[in-house]
Amino acid sequence: MFTKRSSGILLHPSSLPSRGGIGDFGPAAYEFVHWLEEGKQTLWQILPLGPPGIGNSPYSSTSAFAGNTLLISLERLADRGLLDRAALAGLPDGGDHRVDFEGVRKAKVPLLRQAGERFLQSASGSKRDRFDRFCRENAWWLDDFVLFDALRERYQGASWNTWPAEIAHRQHDALNTLRGELGHELAVAKFLQFAFFEQWGALRRYCQERRIQIVGDVAIFVSYDSADVWTHPEIFRLRDLEPEVVAGVPPDAFSHTGQRWGNPLYNWDRLRERGYDWWVQRMRWAHQLCDILRIDHFRGFESYWEIPAHEPTAIHGHWAKGPADDLFNALNRELGTLPFIAEDLGMITPEVHALRERLKIPGMRVLQFAFGDRGAHMYLPHRYEANTVVYTGTHDNDTTMGWWKSLAQPHEKSAAAAAFGADDKNVHWAFIRAAEASIATLCVVPLQDVFGLDSSARMNTPSLSDGNWGWRYQPGLLTKESARMLADIAVTTDRDELLDSSGYQKRDGENPEDFAA
Repeated sequence: MFTKRSSGILLHPSSLPSRGGIGDFGPAAYEFVHWLEEGKQTLWQILPLGPPGIGNSPYSSTSAFAGNTLLISLERLADRGLLDRAALAGLPDGGDHRVDFEGVRKAKVPLLRQAGERFLQSASGSKRDRFDRFCRENAWWLDDFVLFDALRERYQGASWNTWPAEIAHRQHDALNTLRGELGHELAVAKFLQFAFFEQWGALRRYCQERRIQIVGDVAIFVSYDSADVWTHPEIFRLRDLEPEVVAGVPPDAFSHTGQRWGNPLYNWDRLRERGYDWWVQRMRWAHQLCDILRIDHFRGFESYWEIPAHEPTAIHGHWAKGPADDLFNALNRELGTLPFIAEDLGMITPEVHALRERLKIPGMRVLQFAFGDRGAHMYLPHRYEANTVVYTGTHDNDTTMGWWKSLAQPHEKSAAAAAFGADDKNVHWAFIRAAEASIATLCVVPLQDVFGLDSSARMNTPSLSDGNWGWRYQPGLLTKESARMLADIAVTTDRDELLDSSGYQKRDGENPEDFAA
C-alpha cells in the first residue's frame, strides 16, 4: 500500500529521441528525467526491459532476467573509449518518428559487438573487476541466456525445441562442448549484458538522486521460445518439451474466439514444492532494477484460462486455479513486502478483487474506460478508493486525443464533457486534471497525453500482431511550459511531496563515473 500522493509519466525508454534509431540510456534519457523533476513528477513508469521476442514486444521476451541490449547507449560507450566517434556519424540523429527494429539491429548490433571486443581486449583494473564480478554474481541466469541467444542465432531463430535433441534436452556434455566452441562469442554477449545493467544502474541512480522512482513491469507469463523455458522446463506444463496447455483469455464481446496467447502455463504444483524459487528469484531481480512493480495480468494468479495446446483458438479452454495467496506469502517470507501494483483491468471476478485486497495491493483505474455505460462508472474518480493507481490511458490504449477523435462514441464524449469539461481541444488536460485531483494515491499519465498527441503516437494495438511498440517522441518536445503546467497541477493536488528514497544500494567498488554514467 502506498501512502504518499504522487504522480508520474509512462514512457518506455525505446520511445526516447536518442541517436541510433531507438531510444536508449544516453543523453535523451537524462534530459527526460530532468524534465520530470522540473514538472514535480516522482514516478517514471516503463514497460518490461527484457530482450523482445515475437513482434518486438517487451511482453514477449526471450528472458525474464536479461536486458534489451538495443537500449544500450552507443554514445556512452564512445565516452568510455569503447567506440570511435566516427563510427556513430552515420546513425540517425533521433528525429525519426518510429523505431525500425530491423534497421536498428542491422546498424547497432555490429557496433555493440565491436565495443564488446574492444572491452575484452583492453579493459583492466576496476573496469575488468566489475565485469568479472557481474559475470560471477549473475551466472545463475547469465550463462544460460547468452548460450540460448547464441544458439538462436546459429539456428536462424528456430525455436529451441527444434534444435538437435542433445541440445534441446540440455545434455551436460553437449552444452559444455558448445560453451567451448562459442567461448569468445559468449564473452561478448556477457559484456553487452554488463553494459546494459551498468547504464541502467547509472540512470536509476540519477533518478534516485532526484527522488524519482521507477515503476517497472512484470509480465505474468514468459514466452515458450525463451531461455527460461529451455533452462527450466520442469516448472512449465510441457510434454516431451512441447507445451501441454497454453495461456489466453476466453471469448468475450470483443472476440468470439477469445485470445490464444500461446505462453506455456506454469507447473504450480512443482513450483510450490520448491518454495516458488524461480518466482522468488524473478521478483528479487525485478525489484533490484525498479522501485515499484506493476504485475501484468494479475488475475492469472487467482485463476487463469487454460487452453489445450492443440486447440487453434481459446474457445475450448477452462478456468484453472492459480497459486493465489500461497505464492505471495512465499514472496513475503523471502523478500519482505514488495511494492506491487496489480493490473486488474477487464472482467475481474470478486475472488480476484478479494485476493488483491487481502494483499493490500493497489489496483488500476483508466479514465478512458469510464463512459461506456453506467457499469463503466467504476472508472470515474468518485468511485475510487485511495489505494488505487489512476491512468488517463495505458500502453494498450489509444492516446486520449486519439480516443476522443476516432474511438469515443457521442454519448461518451457528452459524458466526458459533463464530468471533466472535456472538449476537442483540451480533452487530454481535462483527463489529466481529473486523474491528478482524484483520491487515488498514485497517478500516471502517458507522455503522449501531456502533449495531446493523436493515434499516430499510439504505442500498442493489442489486436495487431505487427507494427506496434515503435512510437518515439521528437527532440524538443519536452518544454519548460509543459513541465510548469504539470508542476502546478502536482502542487495543487498535493502530489508534489517527494517520495522516500528507493533504497538503491551502491555496490562496493562501483563507480558510475568509470563506465556508465
